[in-house]
Amino acid sequence: MTALRRYGAAPYAVAVVHGGPGAAGEMAPVARALSFRRGVLEPLQQAATLEGQVQELAGVLEEHAACPATLVGHSWGAWLAFIAAARYPALAAKVVLIGSGPFEERYAPLVQNTRLSRLEDSERKEALSLMRALGDSGGAAPAALARLGEVLSSADHLDPLPGGGEACELRPDIFCRVWGEAERLRRSGELLALGERICCPVVAIHGDYDPHPAEGVAAPLSRVLADFRFITLEACGHTPWRERRARERFFAVLEAELPL
Repeated sequence: MTALRRYGAAPYAVAVVHGGPGAAGEMAPVARALSFRRGVLEPLQQAATLEGQVQELAGVLEEHAACPATLVGHSWGAWLAFIAAARYPALAAKVVLIGSGPFEERYAPLVQNTRLSRLEDSERKEALSLMRALGDSGGAAPAALARLGEVLSSADHLDPLPGGGEACELRPDIFCRVWGEAERLRRSGELLALGERICCPVVAIHGDYDPHPAEGVAAPLSRVLADFRFITLEACGHTPWRERRARERFFAVLEAELPL
């Protein structure tokens, strides 16, 4: 898999940043939809450390984007875009956070609790087993990460469109190491503190059914960002472009935040 996909024609003033970590390619449907009106980059993160992914993203933007660019990050990708904008403010004109994880540790347990509460007993047991496997120093197979995504899909989505998500490269080794480092960054308070270094506008788009608590994004970021807005999507889970009732509204909101 190449490290970068391009959609539409240059200049490339928008970059979509996938989640996971270790789920390269999941934002292809968003990139394709946005590329009808502008050039879009889809970096495919390959580095196995948090710092490596930050440098990887910054390098792609410096070499291929019309900077400052708008960074559109989903889930873990929202954090990565946030960190990159703080570390390299000249590269970011705006940051759009989609389905971001909470920025303070006290909200973190709500994510797993909400997900598990929405599963049947057999699904809950399987999900916990898969989470333990993935936490075993990256020793799990890609199939385990894919299966965990399938099991949690019913908890993450309210009314998903048929067909599942975009086929993507799943890397448990990247997931385990990078996510572990990201959790420590949040636990220390450093993740949120990075917001004080962000100079550009930040917009969070969040589904009202997303298991990631909205208050864990809206409240902390409102304290540290000079220019921040929070937009709630009704009848929407963690991945808005896969939600039957929210997809159209999601793209309308996102389009309004992007350069032509």
